[in-house]
Amino acid sequence: MTETWTPLRRVQAALSHREPDRVPLLLPVTLHGAKLLGLSLRAYFSRPDYVAEGQLRLRARYGHDCLLGFYHAPLEAAAWGGEVVYYDDGPPNSGQPPLTIPALDHCQPPRVREAAGLQAVLETIRLLRARAGAEVPVLGVVVSPFSLPVMQLGFERYLELLLEQPARFERLMRLNAAFTVEWANAQLAAGASALVYFDPVSSTTIIPADLYRQTGFVVARRALAQFHGPAVTSFASGRCLPILAEVAQTGTVGVQVSAQEDLADLKARCRGRLAVVGNLNALEMRGWSPEEAEAQVMATIAAAGPGGGFLLADNHGEIPWPVPDEILLAVAEAARRWGAYPLRWAE
Repeated sequence: MTETWTPLRRVQAALSHREPDRVPLLLPVTLHGAKLLGLSLRAYFSRPDYVAEGQLRLRARYGHDCLLGFYHAPLEAAAWGGEVVYYDDGPPNSGQPPLTIPALDHCQPPRVREAAGLQAVLETIRLLRARAGAEVPVLGVVVSPFSLPVMQLGFERYLELLLEQPARFERLMRLNAAFTVEWANAQLAAGASALVYFDPVSSTTIIPADLYRQTGFVVARRALAQFHGPAVTSFASGRCLPILAEVAQTGTVGVQVSAQEDLADLKARCRGRLAVVGNLNALEMRGWSPEEAEAQVMATIAAAGPGGGFLLADNHGEIPWPVPDEILLAVAEAARRWGAYPLRWAE
C-alpha cells in the first residue's frame, strides 16, 4: 500500500532521521504575508487574523511544509517592558533595553497571559491550527533564556554581566528560563506542533565554545527538558560545528546550521543524533536569479539530503523582506523537483 505523505508526516520522518517522499521545505516567510495583503508591517502584525491569513496564503503560493505562528523576536522583550521599533522594509527591532543590571536583583518574569503581544501570537497559532487542520505543522518560536538578554539589557551590558557578575547572570538565567518555558508551553498548548529554540548568542560566531559549554549549554539543557514538545535549535546563521556534541545533549531534535560551515561535514557529524535544517544563504538570496536559486537548492540537497534527517530551509530562520517572489517560487519548485527520494541524481 502506498504511503500518504502529508507535510506533518514528511517533517516528522526527517526529524526521525528517515527519508520521506521528498526533502521537507521549511520556508520562514514571516514578513512576506504583509506584501500579499497589501499592508505595512506594523499593520500586518497588529491583528492575529492578518498574520494567520498571510501565512496561509504564502503556503498556498509556495507549497512549503510548515506554517509559522512567529511574529518577531522583540515581542518577547516587549513582555519585559521593552519597545518594538517598526520599519517599512525589514523586521521589527528592539528599542531601548527595558532592564538594567541592578534591577536584576528584584525583578520578576512577566506572565504570558498578561502580555498582549504574546497573546496575539497564541491567537494566530490557534487560527492556523483550526484552518490548516492536523496535516500541516505549525511552528512556534522562543528566544532562548541565554540569548534574550541582548534585547533585555543591550549587548555590551549583557557581556559585562556574563563575564563579570556570575551571581546576577545566574539569577537572570533562572528568571528567563521560567519565562521561556511558560511561553514555549503556551504555544504548544495553543496548537504548535514544535518549537524553534532561537539561540544566536550560543553560536561560536558569538562566544567561544568553552564559554558555551559553561553557560548556554547548561541553560539550554535546563530549559528544553521542561518543554512539552519537540524543539529544533537555531543559531541564526551562527556557526555551531565545534559545539555539536554538546548541542546533541541539550534535548533538541535538530539544528539549523550556518551557510558559513561545510554542510556535508555537519550532516555527517549529526547523523543519527540531530536532524539538520538549512542552509540556504538568506542574505545572498535577494540577489539570486531563478537559475542560481535552483543551483543552490540542488547543491544543498546533494550535500545533506541523502539518507534523510534533512530539512531544507534558509540558514537564519527568517527570509529577508527584499527577497523577491520569483526567487521564493524558484526555491520551492527546485525543492520539489530535486528533493524527491531516492536522490539518485545526488549519488
